[in-house]
Amino acid sequence: MAKLTLYKDTCADFTVVSNLFIDKYMKDANDAQLKVYLYLIRMLNANLATSVSDIADKFNHTEKDVMRSLRYWEKNGVLSLEFDAGKNLVGIRLNDLTRESAVDERPQFARPILLSAENVAPFRPEVQVSLPESEPEPEVPMFSKPAYTTEQLREFKKRENVSELLFVAQQYFGRTLNPSEMKTILFFMDELHFSDDLIDHLLQYCVDRDKKDFKYIEKVAINWAEKGITTWEQARLETLGKYDRNTYVIMNELGKNGSPTRKELEFINRWVKEFAFPMDVILEACQRTVLATDSHRFEYADGILKSWKEQNVHQKSDVYRMDELHQRSKKVSAKASGNKFNQFTQNDYDFDDLEKKLISN
Repeated sequence: MAKLTLYKDTCADFTVVSNLFIDKYMKDANDAQLKVYLYLIRMLNANLATSVSDIADKFNHTEKDVMRSLRYWEKNGVLSLEFDAGKNLVGIRLNDLTRESAVDERPQFARPILLSAENVAPFRPEVQVSLPESEPEPEVPMFSKPAYTTEQLREFKKRENVSELLFVAQQYFGRTLNPSEMKTILFFMDELHFSDDLIDHLLQYCVDRDKKDFKYIEKVAINWAEKGITTWEQARLETLGKYDRNTYVIMNELGKNGSPTRKELEFINRWVKEFAFPMDVILEACQRTVLATDSHRFEYADGILKSWKEQNVHQKSDVYRMDELHQRSKKVSAKASGNKFNQFTQNDYDFDDLEKKLISN
């Protein structure tokens, strides 16, 4: 086959990768390891902050996948991980791969600590990472998805509880699941031994974070299984603090602290997604709820927002317009009923015309 001629257009926005990395290290690295390393170089060159969770979200990996990749590069001398006294990851150093000696002499580094310069925020993952006392052995996956046959999938769909679970899943994703995705849910049930409630929570958690790729969902499920998570409550505690900011703003406005319960999340998701209300309208309903009641506040706020939805409220100005019309209606009603001897609707009559009609009769 003929050799290829390469051409280059001028481009000011680029990330430099060492030739030694391409020649020596890239060939043995897997997809996740390459993505993590290249992303670190890109962030370092741009002097931008990041975290383990940010990298995981960027590439639809779990935080554990990211840590595995970081340890792989550390083992190969490409970078070094720095931990504090509590064995929490606080920084990353990248070796200068322009010098072959940098690979074998790990204590000597030409690059600064990643995300630890004076004007850059420290690199702190959302989860704590323990530093192993010895070099880790190659990891053997605890769980792997079998190659299910069409017959196994057909039998799976015949189970009494499966049709309801698949229906719920399809509501979350807004489409019909394909056979591969159904097999993934079968894997959650048969291999990971997840209950229906736990699978429901898993799907809802990922969709709420706008992660609808089943490969990502499968990685989260395996991560939970490896941590021994088998109940919805355990999963809720695992995901504590990982809901979006708006959820906690609404919780706080209703006087609630901590992580939302499953029922509370259902209310919030309905207001935000099904009703499609902007946050200022939802918060207005929450404020009115707090002034009106000390109990069952989610139910009360839900009643307000349902009413507004039925009256085609789309923004906060619509709420104020409704309030004004309501006040006018009350004033008219009060005026009409002000005289107890005059309990009838007042009208403006043309008395001359009325007199003519009476005479003609």
